[in-house]
Amino acid sequence: MFLTTNDYLLPCLNKSLFGIDCLGCGIQRAFVLLIKGEFTDAFKMYPAIYTLVLFALFLLINYRKKFKNSKKIIISFAIINLLIIIISYGIKMKPIFTL
Repeated sequence: MFLTTNDYLLPCLNKSLFGIDCLGCGIQRAFVLLIKGEFTDAFKMYPAIYTLVLFALFLLINYRKKFKNSKKIIISFAIINLLIIIISYGIKMKPIFTL
């Protein structure tokens, strides 16, 4: 029996219970695709993956070396990521909610 990377991914509780994707659906698979070097597929799976990785890297670097305007940068990153996540979710879910 061969195990794949999908065998280790956590299932989405929202999708399991209600049958509808949540805002985070696809992030684990996108991260796996990113690690494998499948950059276009990672973006298609979860468009916010790149800005989230940049955000995480900034937070890690900022933890060691405090930047002058770090609070403004963190808030900006959070807003940008939230907008990307909400807009891409709306685009993904549009066929479900239109009659």
